[in-house]
Amino acid sequence: MSIVVETKDLKKDYYLKGEVVHALRGINLTVERGEYLSIMGPSGSGKTTLFNMIGGLDDPTSGVVLIDGIEIAKMSKKEKAWLRAHKVGYIFQTFNLIPVLTALDNVALPMVFTGKPKEERIKKAEELLKLVGLGDRLHHRPTELSGGQQQRVAIARALANDPSIILADEPTGNLDLNTGFAIVNLLYRLKVERNTTVICATHDLKMIDVSDRIAWIRDGQIERIEKRQSVALTSEDLKIEV
Repeated sequence: MSIVVETKDLKKDYYLKGEVVHALRGINLTVERGEYLSIMGPSGSGKTTLFNMIGGLDDPTSGVVLIDGIEIAKMSKKEKAWLRAHKVGYIFQTFNLIPVLTALDNVALPMVFTGKPKEERIKKAEELLKLVGLGDRLHHRPTELSGGQQQRVAIARALANDPSIILADEPTGNLDLNTGFAIVNLLYRLKVERNTTVICATHDLKMIDVSDRIAWIRDGQIERIEKRQSVALTSEDLKIEV
C-alpha cells in the first residue's frame, strides 16, 4: 500500500502569556492509503494540533508534513486551497454547518469552489445525503436537525469533492452513545466502500473497534502505535473516556 500522509519530527509551539507551550514534540507518523487511523489521547495531549497540521489548517514550528509526498509548508496559498478543496474532507466536533442553509445547500457548497455546475452540485448533494441516511431531510436547516443528523450532514459535506483523506476531529464528542456508534460505523463504511483514508482525532474508545491502527498521544508525543488486534488498554488509557 502507498503512504498518503507522513510527518517527520513534527513540532508545534504556541506562545501564551510569555510562556512557550510545546503542543507537539517531534511526531513521526505514516498513514497508508485506505487506512483508518485513530489518534487517541486526553484533552490537551496534542491530537487536535496534529490533526490541524496534517490538514494544512496550521503550520508547524519545525518538521515536515507530506501529503502524497508533497510538503504542505512549501505549497502556495492557492495550492493549499486546492488541497483542501479536492484531497481532504474535514469533519469537526461542532459540525460547523451554516445555519441559514438547508442540509442540501450545506453539502453542495464545497462544490461551488471546484466549479461544478449547479445541477451537478444538487444531484451529488442529494446522493450524499441519501448515503448518510438523510434522504428525507434535504431541505431541513441545522436547527431542525438533531445532533446526530447534523453530524451526518457534516460527513456528507466532507465527501462532496471525493477526498482521498477524511480528517475527523472528535466526530462523536457531542453525540449520545447510540448516535456515536452510528457515526463511527458510517465512517468505517466509507473506508471500506470507497478506500478513503480516515484519520480521526478522538478520546472515544468506540473508535478502537473500527480502526486499523491506533496512535496513542500524550504531552505532544506519540507513546505507541498499535494495530487494533493487539490493543491492550491500560488503566491510564481507560481514563481517556470522559
